[in-house]
Amino acid sequence: MDILATARAFGPEVRGRADEIERTRTLPADLAASLARAGLFRTLLPRRFGGLECEPLLALATMEAMGEADASAGWCTMIGATAAMSAAWLDPTVAALVHATPETVTGGVFAPIGRAVVDGDDYVVTGRWPWFSGHAHCAWLSAGCTVIEDGKLRMLPNGMPDARMVFFPAEAGTRLDGWHVAGLQGTGSGEVALEGLRVPRERSVSLMTDAPREDGPLYRMPPFGLLAQGIAAVMLGNARGAIDELVTLAGTKTPGGSRRTLAERTGAQAELARAEASLRSARAYCVDAVGQAWRLACAGDAPDLRARAALRLSATTATRAAADVTRAMHDLGGGSAVYLSSPLQRRFRDAHVGTQHAMVSASTLELAGRVLMGLPTDATML
Repeated sequence: MDILATARAFGPEVRGRADEIERTRTLPADLAASLARAGLFRTLLPRRFGGLECEPLLALATMEAMGEADASAGWCTMIGATAAMSAAWLDPTVAALVHATPETVTGGVFAPIGRAVVDGDDYVVTGRWPWFSGHAHCAWLSAGCTVIEDGKLRMLPNGMPDARMVFFPAEAGTRLDGWHVAGLQGTGSGEVALEGLRVPRERSVSLMTDAPREDGPLYRMPPFGLLAQGIAAVMLGNARGAIDELVTLAGTKTPGGSRRTLAERTGAQAELARAEASLRSARAYCVDAVGQAWRLACAGDAPDLRARAALRLSATTATRAAADVTRAMHDLGGGSAVYLSSPLQRRFRDAHVGTQHAMVSASTLELAGRVLMGLPTDATML
């Protein structure tokens, strides 16, 4: 299977349905099902559970291709793929249950907002999690919780609360429609609430303290680093789409007071060239960082601290460079870009919501900077 060719083949359909995706504020059920059958949510899932277990750069390229077609579709693809990766850390019996069919889609929120109270062999889970992207087309969900034992927080040796992700059938949660936002509207990233749900302990995992049960090199890669790279891939694709939209517009748009098309104006040509160079440079940094970490993983080693920091730093840099590129293309589009009929305004809004994800926030720069300075660094989230 050429999964990248498959992702690109969906491009025309996804672009053609971009208005529908935004208007309904979720990925249409039939489109989500088609993407699932094609394997686009299984690029990081272990093979023994029906996954493709792709090399990271290939998996990321599929997310980028979907983001180029539509950022919300790319985001949902990225969330489904990275959520499925956690199967490598789960009890194999549970992972097989969760991924029972090739069409199964999973989603998750890592942030430990909920509470998992130890009760015998179970956790009793209560919480309300925002940013549950794509939950409408998921069969199973996972949610981050702090663990409460004997009435108090269970702590890790590094002084942080013990946090675990609990897995539950999607229908066990209450879905709340709070997703009224500026961009990435089509991701359906509403809230999911649980109240006293009993979850067996084996249906939980910690990506910070548990060791992966799969021994392939993909699962030696840091999961938070791959999540950050997935965000960057979608945003790089979105920026590429913005450049393409601008070039199409520039060939026909004649700015007021000018006899030349936008494409013929030297200022527009220079701005486009700067955007192209910026986007390619940011992407190359990601490719280099992922490649370095992958070589270490293939050699049998977990990527070291500097390699992990590079994954996070390059992802943050690329996400923000992509937002700058979409802004520049929106500016070049002039008055034409402000209409809701223009894809450039959606590209602009989607890009600047993408920058708000915690995995590519400004704190990433501080974390990477500590590593580059040679200072002691808690690498739990790298």
